[in-house]
Amino acid sequence: MEYKEDDFLLLSGIQHFEFCKRQWALIHIEQQWQENLRTIEGEILHEKTHDDTLKEKRGDIIISRGMKIFSHTLGITGTCDVVELHKDSDGVNIFGRTGKYKPVPVEYKRGKPKEDESDVLQLCAQAMCIEEMLLCKIPEAYLFYGETKRRLKIIFDNDLRDRVKTIFKEMHELYDRRYTPKVKISKSCKACSLTEVCMPKLCKNPSALNYINKNILEVKE
Repeated sequence: MEYKEDDFLLLSGIQHFEFCKRQWALIHIEQQWQENLRTIEGEILHEKTHDDTLKEKRGDIIISRGMKIFSHTLGITGTCDVVELHKDSDGVNIFGRTGKYKPVPVEYKRGKPKEDESDVLQLCAQAMCIEEMLLCKIPEAYLFYGETKRRLKIIFDNDLRDRVKTIFKEMHELYDRRYTPKVKISKSCKACSLTEVCMPKLCKNPSALNYINKNILEVKE
């Protein structure tokens, strides 16, 4: 199956979805957004990396910033922070450049490595987009964390790639239904910028329909 461009979802949404499906729906379906310290720091970190007017070349490596990517197979579109193009005879041709290059995405994050795989899934989705666009294979890429100032190598195995496909399929299904899931309250809710919009405690309450049906049944009995 291939998606039309009009049906593309934002690639970055997979990070929100992995963190909290309700957060993703509030942002991408209901168009809700609120800033907090973490989101502001993240935006500052990405200002330079998303500036596609900046071009760099370090030896046999070309550094491309703000590369626009997409995948008809996954039905997504997005922007890479940095894609390093390493000169390699086994690579692919790059428009306007002599020789062949192997693309290596590098995603920048403000904090430190997370307990969940939201960053890893986002990076893998970027690699899968580039593979589809350039007809190449990207076995690994990197996450750079602002707090540790270090790169973390990520290997893209089949299990990880299958998870990306499964998650985006579910995201498309929810988006098509315009459905906002409920949330399970956790410690992560305190760090979420959408806590006041989400009001997670309300999700614990039964729906009005269930309440009415329950009471009607009790009366009939």
